[in-house]
Amino acid sequence: MSAAKATQVFQKILVVDDDPDIVELLEYNLQKEGYEVATASDGRQGLQLAKDFRPDLILLDIMMPQQDGIETARMIRGDNDLRDTYIMFLTARSEEYSEIAAFEIGADDYITKPIKPRALMSRINALFRREAQKSDSGDEVEIAGLSIDRKNYSVTQEGKSIILPKKEFELLFFLAQSPNKVFSREELLHKIWGADIYVLERTVDVHVRKLREKLGDKFIKTLKGVGYMFTDQPE
Repeated sequence: MSAAKATQVFQKILVVDDDPDIVELLEYNLQKEGYEVATASDGRQGLQLAKDFRPDLILLDIMMPQQDGIETARMIRGDNDLRDTYIMFLTARSEEYSEIAAFEIGADDYITKPIKPRALMSRINALFRREAQKSDSGDEVEIAGLSIDRKNYSVTQEGKSIILPKKEFELLFFLAQSPNKVFSREELLHKIWGADIYVLERTVDVHVRKLREKLGDKFIKTLKGVGYMFTDQPE
């Protein structure tokens, strides 16, 4: 087994898809890479299995019987024990609104079928590498009554706890680490979602809007035609 595979042997992945041929293909390739794999054939079964299996990543189809992938992902993000689990959608739906809906509820990636196993494995491996390479230094930011703790994925504002999905948290923390510095949408996509993941620039706007709904609009400023910045002197 290669060194890369050896470091991933304990990673757990849940595959949720109602197509048995796709499930078999994914299970084979994931196990070959050294991942521990569990499978489910619909959203309800997948959600229940996720609570017991506690996966690091869920590969989730959108169009399924019983409960579709979007609703399943929404319930996962609402579960305190699962809300930080990576979610990667694998779907035959290529419409822009489907992709936006997926990222709005906190998806980490969105891949359209037909699936190319080698490309998929590369994106999964990259997702885990980015997590492993996060620095342990500078894990807390405190500005104007807002406290952000990356180790615990926790946010408090004036002593009140605020629950954020993983990508919203990562975007907030990244901006807050460099107050008063402007980042373009392209830069934020690269830093938060990764250069190897295709995500619409509009996804950044959606996540900023959701952060403002929860924190107020005084922290994250928009510079029209340029991008976004976090201010350390909120009005």
